[in-house]
Amino acid sequence: MLRTHKCNELSSKNVGEEVVLSGWVSNRRDHWGIIFIDLRDRYGLTQVVFDPKDSKDSWELADTFRSEYVIKATWTVRARPEGQANPNMKTGEIEIIINKEVEILSKSKTPPFELDWHWDLANEEIRYKHRYIDLRRAKALENIKFRSNFVHFTKSWFIEKDFLDVQTPIFTASSPEWARDFVIPSRLHPGKFYALPQAPQQYKQLLMVGWIDKYFQIAPCFRDEDPRADRHACEFYQIDCEMSFVEQEDIFEVVENYFTDLIPAVSDKTIVNSKFTRMTFDESIENYGTDKPDLRYEMKLIDVADIFAKSTNEIFSSIASDTDKNRVKAIKVEKWDEYFSKTQMKNFEKFVRQHWAQGLGYFQMKEEGLKGPLNKFFSEDDLAEIVERTQLKTWDVIFFGAADKETVCNYMGKFRVHLSGLIDKVTDWKFIDKDILAFAWITDFPMFEINEITGKVDFGHNPFSMPKGWIKAFEEEDLLKVSSVQYDLACNGFEVLSGSIRNHDIAALIKAFEKVGRTEAEVKEKFWAMYEAFQYWVPPHGGFAIGMDRIMMILKDEPNIREVYAFPKSGKAQDLMMNAPAFIEETQLEELHIEVVEKDEY
Repeated sequence: MLRTHKCNELSSKNVGEEVVLSGWVSNRRDHWGIIFIDLRDRYGLTQVVFDPKDSKDSWELADTFRSEYVIKATWTVRARPEGQANPNMKTGEIEIIINKEVEILSKSKTPPFELDWHWDLANEEIRYKHRYIDLRRAKALENIKFRSNFVHFTKSWFIEKDFLDVQTPIFTASSPEWARDFVIPSRLHPGKFYALPQAPQQYKQLLMVGWIDKYFQIAPCFRDEDPRADRHACEFYQIDCEMSFVEQEDIFEVVENYFTDLIPAVSDKTIVNSKFTRMTFDESIENYGTDKPDLRYEMKLIDVADIFAKSTNEIFSSIASDTDKNRVKAIKVEKWDEYFSKTQMKNFEKFVRQHWAQGLGYFQMKEEGLKGPLNKFFSEDDLAEIVERTQLKTWDVIFFGAADKETVCNYMGKFRVHLSGLIDKVTDWKFIDKDILAFAWITDFPMFEINEITGKVDFGHNPFSMPKGWIKAFEEEDLLKVSSVQYDLACNGFEVLSGSIRNHDIAALIKAFEKVGRTEAEVKEKFWAMYEAFQYWVPPHGGFAIGMDRIMMILKDEPNIREVYAFPKSGKAQDLMMNAPAFIEETQLEELHIEVVEKDEY
């Protein structure tokens, strides 16, 4: 037998017993000729003692042990000497003394980085190249355990609620939906390609046609997008759900019940609002400058356009007068001198200019009243109205930006997040409480938007979403005013869920695609299965997809989503451990009817 116990389960109750332990040498210490080894496995640590008086042969072998050697030994459990117990170890009351044999099962080269101390100094690329070693770190291992528990809870929860766990295909057809596809050439069908699914969107809707009225799966999704801190390269996982005969309220109830059950089961964090906050997309943009607001702190954007319209500064007044297109937004910070240095204050304008702002104005509330370089452009009554509108008190400061709605809301929203981060760093109290989760439903997303590349009207989100008002919504002359029954769930400044009530009417679906310049023939070609299926009776249905990895990143307070994967891609979209992507053999290319052509570089 290679082991009788794990390295965390021995205690004073086992004193005097003979046990067999196997594990990795975490570290060794030598004291007055006695060797102390901390033996480690995924469960914990046990201290092992090699005393030449007890077994000279074992002591001599132990003298050759190095970090990460795998050893097996038959030992006797004894209580640690008085005063030497370690309260920080689960096995800190006991230690193991050799009385039979010890064996090296496997030797190890010196690891490329420290596992037990100062691991955060190790370069990420080095850790990911040797991820099998990196997983021995306590924090990395804890994330793996957490993911396992999270997945187990999730599957059990949905199955208990009568959802069917259905696996959908990985090899499918390319469709114009979200990001770039990953495509796979077909050997049997030269010149044709499969695509990895960006999401199981069409499959889960087709399941509704087939009487699977409550579907879920933990679905792998594949998108050729640039990675970022909250978006993993190449693949990610979502909790994918779809239900028949439901409306938006039914969806919200399922999601809120899931999270209120999940969080206490897997985390110490607390949901701050058991009934999740709700706001429309427009309200979110106007008040927070983003469709994924962090509601753990206030600092709303305050609309002051009507006051600035009365300014004697022609630039401000002309912008503020056209409220159909433009906005003047303000952010108040209380007691600014406690948080920001004068140098930081000067750099704030540089920050917003990085996000297309033309400038940044401010007023400071001092004991003698409102002060700032722009006072001269406002009457005393207007200045008093600014104070009242923003509820300024002594030593508060108000920043404001002016531009078209999209630009100013965007950069003032980013500025809000920037300010909150600076304040949180210098406060002893929790300005941003890391222990709470502030969920918010964002509803009524625009059905259409202007494509930044083509300059033409395109879908803003899921093209299969139901427009508010159904097919009559397409009679609106300005398509940018058409809203959809599309909803997102935001949590602590991240989008963690997206979904919609689906457009289940084939005529309305064709009309939606016509509005973005696609014919019925194109719909039939690109979405053949749905086009056909929707003509054989399809129930009203809707669903959602939860970004599982992103939720885990939030719950584990990880600054980067890569840390919640067992084998993550790097920030450059590479699997450094497996050396992927990589070139393949010429014979493989020939079988796939592919010729690699090098581009000329100019």
